[in-house]
Amino acid sequence: MSNFVFKLPDVGEGIAQAEIVAWHAEIGQEIQEDDPLVDVMTDKATVEITSPVSGRILARHAEVGVMASIGSELVVIDTGGEAEAPAVEPVAASTPAPAKPAKAPAKTASAPVPAAAPAAASPHAVTPAVSGKVLAAPAVRSRLAALGLDGAKIRGSGPDGRIEHADLDDHLTRSQPQAPASAPAARAPVPPPPTVGDDSIEDIKVIGLRRQIAERMLEAKRSVPHFTYVEEIDVTALEAARAEINTAAVGWPKLTLLPFLIKAMVRGIAQHPIVNARYDAEAAVIHRYNAVHIGVATQTPRGLVVPVIRHAEMLTLHQLAAEIVKLSELARTGKASREVLTGSTITVSSLGALGGIAATPIINPPEVAIVGVNKIVERPVVKNGQIAVAKLMNLSSSFDHRIVDGFDAAAFIKTVKGELEAPVRLMV
Repeated sequence: MSNFVFKLPDVGEGIAQAEIVAWHAEIGQEIQEDDPLVDVMTDKATVEITSPVSGRILARHAEVGVMASIGSELVVIDTGGEAEAPAVEPVAASTPAPAKPAKAPAKTASAPVPAAAPAAASPHAVTPAVSGKVLAAPAVRSRLAALGLDGAKIRGSGPDGRIEHADLDDHLTRSQPQAPASAPAARAPVPPPPTVGDDSIEDIKVIGLRRQIAERMLEAKRSVPHFTYVEEIDVTALEAARAEINTAAVGWPKLTLLPFLIKAMVRGIAQHPIVNARYDAEAAVIHRYNAVHIGVATQTPRGLVVPVIRHAEMLTLHQLAAEIVKLSELARTGKASREVLTGSTITVSSLGALGGIAATPIINPPEVAIVGVNKIVERPVVKNGQIAVAKLMNLSSSFDHRIVDGFDAAAFIKTVKGELEAPVRLMV
């Protein structure tokens, strides 16, 4: 038996440590060279690290949630022979960042490590059915293992039959059991009533993206003097126009409220450019942008991420709608690259039907403004001395008071209000 000690490789210039966010191999499990081994998260990206050798996992030296130093021992692998240490190149996972090739771990001549008993299987764990070498990227092989699928049974559309994410998606779609045409629609399961007198407490460790969100929000509130401005918008005409366009424009991307709001924000920024800026507090410099790169706050199963619509000022309503759909899907499936998730100059946040009456959105530093959308409600209003029913919506916006004065913030939102209440202008 020959043991290979694998150390955490260099995952990016200037990175001294990384958080362990997911293991893809359990103690006692047989793995192949290039199989996904562990996901680590730095302050810049989530990085998937693959195994440099084939063998059996004997020990793991860092568990999920631990901050591991570069060069520290991660796993011990029984290679069954001489373990040569090949160069390791981490593969970016959900949010890749430029990373230089990792340094090759040194050959280790440590004493044999006794094999640990395989970890008890979680009741929800999926036993991987993947065997042998699969021609696919590490991220695709990771999905195969997580789903318990055999890659040999999936036809790849890539070069030399390489399995792509799209092939896996297609396989999953085709393998779904089809319900009989006459079968009634299935009802959503009714959750059981809460147990009376249940004093149990569930502890959830704050790791990975949730930890980064917590740290970033804390820093934003601690370092940025926020002030929030709320304005009421009459969107009766806008909603009527939107419905008419969606009915007539068959085959075009469906227009939600967001493309109109982004268009209105672009018009407002043209008149009040100070809100489309980033503030470098250390250098005491305001970077005011001519281009409008709008971040769209998106809820995902992993937490809140902000993909960026670049050059929103150059896009039509339908082009904006298509971008929103594309970027939201990338964010929710964890396929958004670092380039997609960085570089915004102003952010928009929307909770849709759950938007409430008003909010105090937190700025995404180093930006200086964020616009929050609240839900649309029907209420009686007085127009020209007559009572009428109108569709009303509040915009809740926050600004960095170091850079944006109250007058500028109010003027910007008033311009956005004027554009939304006269939607024909947004179509020109």
